[in-house]
Amino acid sequence: MTSDVDRRPGIPRGERGATTVSDRVVAKIASHVAREALSRFTESAGHVPPGRRTPRVTTSVRRAPERNENAAGRDGDPANSRPAVLGEVRMHIAVELGYPSDIGAQCAAVRREVIERLRTWAGMDVSELAVSVERLHSVHSRHTDRERVR
Repeated sequence: MTSDVDRRPGIPRGERGATTVSDRVVAKIASHVAREALSRFTESAGHVPPGRRTPRVTTSVRRAPERNENAAGRDGDPANSRPAVLGEVRMHIAVELGYPSDIGAQCAAVRREVIERLRTWAGMDVSELAVSVERLHSVHSRHTDRERVR
């Protein structure tokens, strides 16, 4: 069975169309994966109010540069075994965590899983990823609205 690409090998990428992944899709994937990664830290997740458990993600997606089909390599080349990259993304993820907890381990888990899953699910390389803690929710201050715990 032959595809359209096999029948028209000389048509440049810009003229035959391309797959793109929008900023919004990448942000949704990253938010979902970050929330999932943080849910594994039960000691922290219990202190964060339910409305505050969704991380805020800002992204900037850049389309992958066009590959030169002639210089891509031969069939036995390791470059051909690597899945195609659709683009590169820079992102910032802001999370709210419970306190006391292992803040570094939670941020590292978010970072590791977001990079891995974006590569797998969306074909995106993460060139820059900043994970910041926007707010800590203490077990001692959860029931007081505006009082400061000293």
